[in-house]
Amino acid sequence: MFGNYSYAVKRKMALYTSASLLVVAAAPHVAHAEAPPEERLEEIVVSGAYEGRKLGETILGATVMRKEDIMRQLDGSLGETLKHQPGMSSTFFGPGASRPIIRGLGGDRIRVLDAGIGSIDASSTSPDHAVAVEPALAERIEILRGTAMLMYGSSAAGGVVNVFDGRIPTYVPEDDVEGGFRYSHSTVDDGDEVTGAVNARVASLGSTDLVVHGDAMYRKTDDYKIPGFSESAAFRALEEAEHEGEDEELEEEHEETFGIAENTATETKGGSVGASMVFDNGFIGMNVRKLDSQYGVPGHSHAHEEEDGAAGEEGHAGEEEFVSIDLDQVRFDLNGEIETDLGWFRKAKMRFAYADYKHTELEGEKIGTVFKNKGWEGRLDLAEKGGETWKGSTGFQVKRRDFSAIGDEAFVPATVGTQAGIYTVKDFTLGRWQLDVGGRYEHTKYEVDANPADDRSFDGFSLSAGAGYDLTDSAFVGVSVFRTERAPSTEELFSNGPHLATNAYELGDKELELETALGIEATYTYSTEAFSFVLNGYLTNYDDFIYERVTGEEEDGLEVFAFTANDARLYGFEAKAEYHVGTYKTETVGEIDLHVDAQADMVRAELKGVAGNDNLPRIPPFSALFGIEARADLFDIRTELEYEAAQNRTTAHELPTDDYLLWNAYLTLRPFDNKDLAFELRGTNLGNVEARQHTSFLKDLVPLPGRNLKVSFRAAF
Repeated sequence: MFGNYSYAVKRKMALYTSASLLVVAAAPHVAHAEAPPEERLEEIVVSGAYEGRKLGETILGATVMRKEDIMRQLDGSLGETLKHQPGMSSTFFGPGASRPIIRGLGGDRIRVLDAGIGSIDASSTSPDHAVAVEPALAERIEILRGTAMLMYGSSAAGGVVNVFDGRIPTYVPEDDVEGGFRYSHSTVDDGDEVTGAVNARVASLGSTDLVVHGDAMYRKTDDYKIPGFSESAAFRALEEAEHEGEDEELEEEHEETFGIAENTATETKGGSVGASMVFDNGFIGMNVRKLDSQYGVPGHSHAHEEEDGAAGEEGHAGEEEFVSIDLDQVRFDLNGEIETDLGWFRKAKMRFAYADYKHTELEGEKIGTVFKNKGWEGRLDLAEKGGETWKGSTGFQVKRRDFSAIGDEAFVPATVGTQAGIYTVKDFTLGRWQLDVGGRYEHTKYEVDANPADDRSFDGFSLSAGAGYDLTDSAFVGVSVFRTERAPSTEELFSNGPHLATNAYELGDKELELETALGIEATYTYSTEAFSFVLNGYLTNYDDFIYERVTGEEEDGLEVFAFTANDARLYGFEAKAEYHVGTYKTETVGEIDLHVDAQADMVRAELKGVAGNDNLPRIPPFSALFGIEARADLFDIRTELEYEAAQNRTTAHELPTDDYLLWNAYLTLRPFDNKDLAFELRGTNLGNVEARQHTSFLKDLVPLPGRNLKVSFRAAF
């Protein structure tokens, strides 16, 4: 578990996975040198209680995305970049804002981490709020499915996405300097993206080296193209029924939203500088980063009346203004790690981050609502020396969030949230058996600025235990059980106001108590040099599961959605297989390795003890992906089919979603002797299919992008 991961091993792994800086600097030849199925399951996990464990021996579902994986799926947001992984989906609020969903869970149940520390933004508050973690600067992403809250807190009750971007150097570049550059252009949105980064050793004193880091990125896109109407057929039919007699005017409106997703343009820029002191048994470093993003909120516009408050001449409200968001974050990080004799412990890891986040919602040029989040988080993880058959770690975590919203849509009051937790995990190795136990205590407190009488505090206890067994040298099976407690979020407790992004008047419940989950998860992995297979199955029963319930009432012309606690059940599976078909020798391009892979996942989510419709909202349907890939020294080529089934298990306020099948293709060319230079061509949705993602609030207003060709050039040194 955590304790069996020495600094030397980590440094060696870092040199392997970070052979060049960031995703923009990834060496293009790595894609061809991708490890075979067996070696991919040997990948070392560095997140959560499984730190130091091989990927093929984690009891909970885990995925490690290396640079070549990230580059293939790289999109303008973290959610869209990750949604093709098993068990993953996204909130997709347009290309500017998309947060990961894991096994149907999102919001405050999924923690997005920047090298182990939270993103310190407002993305869990609403799906139209972007994550302040930039995937274009990621060199490695780890996904932990299922509860990861023992290490990362109750906001990780459904899983963790941990993004490593190398902003704080942890090793000395082999030739004292390394870096890279990447440029890409996409046709569906006439988008351009430029990213670059460099690490360099600038000084040495004895066995200590000073390594500096710098990176920058810029991305700009226009409104993206779509295959047909922006609104879905089901939504248009519903709208026509509601506005019978206005068909001509309605048809004209539809004509205006054909072939283009209005208000989906984005512009993002960011960069960071940092430095580290790297020594034989550890490092300590710091980094300062600035991120600035402006993006449209599709499917939404606010009508402004005349100055005298009267409607327009024909009884309509004044001119409609598109809604856009201006996001700005300045973040400071301090990380350190040392491996030495610390009494009971052998290694200490320290992480601290402070961020000043501001998110301004604009109605045309007018400022609507301003969200501010000044917060910090720190953690100390101590690896125990352990014994011949056991290892472990103990850690402390503290965070503070000073959140406020000012303006027309300030549906959450200004609140200061603090959380402190302590955890311990133990790992026992007994022959072929692997046993894990762990626990966490966490204290959460909310202080409401306007009304101290509403202050709440919670004390949560969480426990987990698991057992894994090596059936053979190639097969591993594991089972884990857990009981976790999650404190309700600020939004779930205190929301009270219109939230136009979701077309709802959101109403919190100040009396909500801890959400308790009791679950079981099983995993099976099999790997040989040519074939690998991973299957995860899970079942979780919730007491007082918190969700938004449609009350049937209206406020300010919006349906009232009340945060409610009810027992619930979630269950499902993920499966993935990869097969190396063989190596074929040719006279023109040399050896060609042929691979095929397939994956599938399914989740069901239902309320317990509810008469009638017991479905939970926006649950992803069954999905599958099948791919064929050929790799050679001069090129890599891949084609795949991506399928998402229809979703008919809906709540009363949802429309069903049709199924879709997308065809994607990828080509990487390395025509030069220097294999660190490469050209890439990526084609997505080549059939120009209308696809709507059921997990998105906007699915009936804005489909996914149509046919897109993306060309890129990248270089590393």
